Amino acid sequence: MFEAVLVACISLVCLSIMWFTLRTGISPMPSSPRACQAMLKASEQAAEGTMIDLGSGWGTLVFALARKYPERRIIGYELSWLPWFYARVCKSIFRLHHVQLLRQDFLTAELPAASSLVCYLFPQGMQALSVKLAQPQYRNMLLVSSTFALPNKRPVQTIELNDLYHSPIYIYQL
Repeated sequence: MFEAVLVACISLVCLSIMWFTLRTGISPMPSSPRACQAMLKASEQAAEGTMIDLGSGWGTLVFALARKYPERRIIGYELSWLPWFYARVCKSIFRLHHVQLLRQDFLTAELPAASSLVCYLFPQGMQALSVKLAQPQYRNMLLVSSTFALPNKRPVQTIELNDLYHSPIYIYQL
């Protein structure tokens, strides 16, 4: 009986991840330690204020930002319920009261005023984000993107990681 329940739970988890991967166009992939470190360093260019992780997944970058900036409000947006739930549990365990994890599509949500945005998306996600960020309320923000660039927008700085793929970190002043 236990084995059947375990197999059913594992199957549901796998199906859920596959469903949200098909729905969003990308699987919940955590930022590498090097990318996370470079994005944290780049985030130092942001003005004081709220920081938002667009597609926060398992919370890797949200929690790194929360540790670096305990005085700031950190918000993570994630659609897939399993990574979102995992991140919520970790948030509770680590008592990160200044972190807010929202199970919402950041593309359709009205983002709150913030000093910076961070993301690790995919080309189509960056295209959709570019359309959203063209609205006037998203000006004067810092955007730090791992691996994928905003189309038709020139970064103020590009950092090349010393990893297998020489992954880029793009920094934009919107």
